[in-house]
Parts: sequence; structure tokens; C-alpha cells
Amino acid sequence: MELVTIILRTLVIYVVILIIFRLMGKREIGQLSIVDFVISLMIAELAVMTIENVRVPVVHQLIPMFLLMLIQITLAYVSLKSRKLRKMIDGKPSVIIRQGKIDEREMRRQRYNFDDLMLQLRQKDIQYMSDVEFAILEPSGQLSVIRKDPDESVIGRPAFIPLPLVLDGEVQEDHLYEIGKDVHWLRSELRKKGVVEVRSISFCSLNRDESLFIDLKNE
Repeated sequence: MELVTIILRTLVIYVVILIIFRLMGKREIGQLSIVDFVISLMIAELAVMTIENVRVPVVHQLIPMFLLMLIQITLAYVSLKSRKLRKMIDGKPSVIIRQGKIDEREMRRQRYNFDDLMLQLRQKDIQYMSDVEFAILEPSGQLSVIRKDPDESVIGRPAFIPLPLVLDGEVQEDHLYEIGKDVHWLRSELRKKGVVEVRSISFCSLNRDESLFIDLKNE
């Protein structure tokens, strides 16, 4: 009977975990935030305890799992509305290589060494450091690389990081600083496009030709 109970509990927990992770939303394993990762570990541990501890009713052991799911969904919803909370939970990208120059101070701050950097550059099929214009360490730990444009020196355009300047109606002043611009410049460019209220913008970024890409809310 105990063997049958373990088999049934395993099947129940399998279905429950599938439901929980479907409700928690779609996100690749490599893109899990710290909160997502911790909650996933806790749910996995609770699942093992539920299968092994056959003397405790399944319902009593499923309650903590669903509670963790509610915590994750609540935090995900609140972080959509609050950029400060989103930064606190997910962190923010760090520029490791800026215009071909390695930022050793940022690497030390992120406890990110040259072996990590070279490994992730090789994974991007980049053999020479001189080919990199920008390398950005994402909150997930993945390295995003922007290669140098061989035509840039001829055209004479300054390199820039394609970062969002407006997200969900909020100006990203730190991103403006990265590209050498300020809020006054942004508002002036938006007015040229006929956009008066920044709050009406869902997403805005700078294109390679230094024009603005603007996506308005509910458009």
C-alpha cells in the first residue's frame, strides 16, 4: 500500500507542479530572477517532502506550494507597475565593456572575472576582444554583446547602447546618461514627433540613425 501511495503522490505532485509553473508565467530557465529561482527551489524541495512523507495528508503539504506560487505572481504583478521594485528583485544590466574599453570597476562590483568574460564571449563566437563595442551583463547572468560596426569609423557616427529611454511612461534617466543625452533633449525630440505626455509612451528607444522609436500605450 505504501508503494501505491508514493506512486499516486508522485503523479499528483507532477500535475500540481505543472499547473503552478504554468500559472507563474513563461520564462526561460536562464532568465529566472533571484526570486523565481528561490521559489523554484523551495517548490522542488516541498515536492520531494510531499512524496516521501506519506503520513502527512497531501493537502497540508500542497498549501505551502500554492502560497509560494501566489507570492511569485503577486511580486511579478507589482514589479510590472513599479520599476524600483523590479530593480530590487531582478537587478539591472551592467555594462562590462563600453565602446571597446573594459570596465574593471564594474566587473569587481559584480564579482565577475576575466575567465567568465572570455568564456561568455567565446559562447557568442567572438574570438577577439577588439571586436566588441559593448558587452552588457544582464540580470540573468547572460552576457549581451554588441559587435563593432566596421562602417562606423567611415560614417562618423558615435556608437551607442540601444537601451530604452522610456519604459511604461517613465523616463530612464540612467539610460539617457549612458548615451550622453538628458531629459530636456528627450522631451524636445518627443515634441517633434507630436508626443507631449511621456506617460502616454509604452516604450521609446534610440535607433542607429539617432531617430526615436516610439510605441504609445494601447495603440
